[in-house]
Amino acid sequence: MTARTAQPAPDDHAAPDSRPAAFTVGPLHHVQLSVPPGTEDRCRAYWSGVLGLAEIEKPPVLAARGGCWFRGGGIEVHLGAEADFVPARRAHPGILVTSLDALADRLQAHGLPVTWDDNFPGYRRFHSADPFGNRLEFLEPATTAATPDATTAAGPSA
Repeated sequence: MTARTAQPAPDDHAAPDSRPAAFTVGPLHHVQLSVPPGTEDRCRAYWSGVLGLAEIEKPPVLAARGGCWFRGGGIEVHLGAEADFVPARRAHPGILVTSLDALADRLQAHGLPVTWDDNFPGYRRFHSADPFGNRLEFLEPATTAATPDATTAAGPSA
């Protein structure tokens, strides 16, 4: 392994680099969320039991650190055990789903929060949290048939 020298942060006022990029940025490989140590069974109950993602095996060297990984529906979520865990209450993944109302019902049936938000044009969405308080956003594209008015776009009536 070679040592790396820290580079200064880019200057906000620097001219953009006009050279063609020798790389491309693709879709995300995974999102990592922190969880308290020793909570793998609760992670499995939520990510597999409630959301239906499949657990995937972590490489042995990483498995020794705790946590677990899940994949399904085109996403991969890595849950890393963190000794001084603090839930992410603002930073969050935005997860595209189908049948948003059915997911909201399922989360609520499991005692999890669902807070509808109609502030993202073109999408119906709500925020929730995993069992440890990490913020999660679930959204689906709005369609004329699914959201004939603003009331429907904000979610079902209470």
